[in-house]
Amino acid sequence: MIDELKQVGPRIRAIRHSKGWTLEQLAAMAEMSPSTLSRLESGKRQASLELLIPLTRHLGVGLDSLVTPSVPDPRVRRPVIRRENHVIAPLTPEGSPVNTFKITYEPVAEIPEQRVHDGYEWLYVISGKLRLLLGDRDLVLTRGEAAEFDTRVPHALFAVGSRPAQVLSIFNRDGVRIHTHTAEE
Repeated sequence: MIDELKQVGPRIRAIRHSKGWTLEQLAAMAEMSPSTLSRLESGKRQASLELLIPLTRHLGVGLDSLVTPSVPDPRVRRPVIRRENHVIAPLTPEGSPVNTFKITYEPVAEIPEQRVHDGYEWLYVISGKLRLLLGDRDLVLTRGEAAEFDTRVPHALFAVGSRPAQVLSIFNRDGVRIHTHTAEE
């Protein structure tokens, strides 16, 4: 919270500049001395509600726009998950409302058994060829193709040919649970 408070003065200055107002003009509107406003903008004076309320009223902004929390680190740092014939790289933070993964399916010698579970899956093939067995359908998707399906329909996914298939997959919560957790979890 201390870091956010340090940004109040510079944010007031930036808004004042965007409106083309001088320090003296805004100070007069907010009924404070130009030196008080100058010290507030430079961080030499602590922000108080008594000072901020008249300023926000004249600047046309809410208090929350002056005390915006700092932006968290956007990088996703989660371990890769390895399964029988594929590697799952999480692309979204744990608990994210959207669950996106880059999955690399390795070629297989034997066709995997079709599975059924609660959930929904959306996928996009980045490279290689992906075979999707979905119910009685047998489909091969190539680079640039996408698919969407209800995972309560029996299905299996694996690479076709000698190269791996890389896929972007988006799951709902049920789909994430089945693909990223082991039987012991």
